[in-house]
Amino acid sequence: MLSELYIENLAVIKKAVIPFSDDFNVFTGETGAGKSILINGINAALGRRTNKDIVRSGCDKAIITAMFNNLTDTSKAVLDNYGIDYSDGELIITREIFSNGGSTGRINSRLTNISVIREIGETLVDIHGQHDNRILLYPERHIDIIDNYAGLHKKLNEYKEVFKQLQETARMIKRLSADEQDKRSRIESLTQIINEISEAQLDNENEDSLIEDEYKIANNSVILSDILTQAGMLLSGSDDETGIFEVIDIITGRLYSNISLMPEFEAVSKRLSDVKIELTDIREELLRLNNTVDIDEERYKYIENRRETLNNLKRKHGPGLKDVIAVYNESVKSINEIINNSDEIEKLSKRKSILLKTATGLAFELSEMRKATALELKQKIETELKFLDMPDVEFVFEHTAGKLTSAGMDSFQMLITVNAGEEPKPIVKIASGGELSRIMLAVKNVIAQKDDIPTLIFDEIDTGVSGRAAQKIGVKLRQISKFRQVLCVTHLSQIAVMADSHMLIRKDTVNDKTYTSVDILNHEQRKFEIARIISGRNITESALINAEELLLYKDKVYNEILSV
Repeated sequence: MLSELYIENLAVIKKAVIPFSDDFNVFTGETGAGKSILINGINAALGRRTNKDIVRSGCDKAIITAMFNNLTDTSKAVLDNYGIDYSDGELIITREIFSNGGSTGRINSRLTNISVIREIGETLVDIHGQHDNRILLYPERHIDIIDNYAGLHKKLNEYKEVFKQLQETARMIKRLSADEQDKRSRIESLTQIINEISEAQLDNENEDSLIEDEYKIANNSVILSDILTQAGMLLSGSDDETGIFEVIDIITGRLYSNISLMPEFEAVSKRLSDVKIELTDIREELLRLNNTVDIDEERYKYIENRRETLNNLKRKHGPGLKDVIAVYNESVKSINEIINNSDEIEKLSKRKSILLKTATGLAFELSEMRKATALELKQKIETELKFLDMPDVEFVFEHTAGKLTSAGMDSFQMLITVNAGEEPKPIVKIASGGELSRIMLAVKNVIAQKDDIPTLIFDEIDTGVSGRAAQKIGVKLRQISKFRQVLCVTHLSQIAVMADSHMLIRKDTVNDKTYTSVDILNHEQRKFEIARIISGRNITESALINAEELLLYKDKVYNEILSV
């Protein structure tokens, strides 16, 4: 159960420590005082979605810490699964929400993923928010109430897996069973692609680059050959011109013949001899290169034709040869699938029949369980609603069986009539706001009897309710608190007086800044708060007397209403 909540810098709450009793806790306060912020804080601590706007203005982060004790076996199993220690019997969940949009979470001081906190939180607290009544207005959600109550999730997941395989198999059959004319046309197209690419005999995805390089050389062979020939002649010389080699020999001879006059000539002569050796190697390389650019006409035509072939293939199936080869491989694969799909269709059809039979069987089992559960729920919800001051109510789960869907073969819709002699009609068409609140409370109470979630939170379950009906809701919440911890935000005195612990949410303005505080009320403070709820800000003496009587006789009223 939730034993304590610590809040710091959450919206208008600067700092608050809120202890809870194990039974019925109620929150009251003026409209806008921050009651919804309290619920948001608990939601945040449980790992549910929040945003940076919840951080108090001017602060870096908000901190919410929730302390739980008396853990259920379900909660312990989840904690064991994640290796989280709870040997001291307590569980402390902390959530920090930063003004820049990030958040962190801890369980018993251990840094934990928010998704893990959310999973554990779902075993600790069930929150009925102000807008949760909307589930009653969407008939497609009504089946969820039945499945949750009956605990059909394992069976439903088993069915969904089979149904998913059935859908995938049906899609494969449809794809393979294309129109025969389309298949023939497709085969012709694929065959043309395969033959065209196969004829080119591609075995190297880089061949186009190699051919392009060779083509550039071949296409410029005359220019390149002239350059290389002239370079060789400049080195070796000709009949009309002196070459570099001859010039080096002349210089070297003159230097050697005058070494006696200047000994340094010997070293310079040696360097010139080395240069001549290097230039001789260069001349040989030039001759070799000249031979390579001398491409015969037949080779040139091959290169030109091959280049055109490869470019055509790249334009059609490219952009690169790698893509052309991939198109070839995919075309071969596709044509084999089309040619061989008759056998595959037959195998898939047999598989589809087996899956359909299995899915239908599971759907039928689900349907029988749901119908039995719907009848049980009808009786229990009717009993709850009659207690909640709807004496002539008739509640029905209208069942329709149809084709298989991801949820089975069933659809259920809640029907209700609150007047004797009238036929039940869809809730969405006839239920008022106050009736929706009582129906939701009845549903929550019935489901709570089957699960082991220890804490139930009701945020304004009294919407649209007053008088005796409100009193009945207060009694029902107190009754629930005998086996579950209950937290309730309310505007009604009839509900507030039934609580075991009463907390006031108050908003004050200090130096142009808003602060919200949460105070546990003693008997005298509680009397004034009940009187305020009854009469408004101008608390009258009669309102105080009325509040005192409500508090003094709440046990008597509780027992009298339950005994009827």
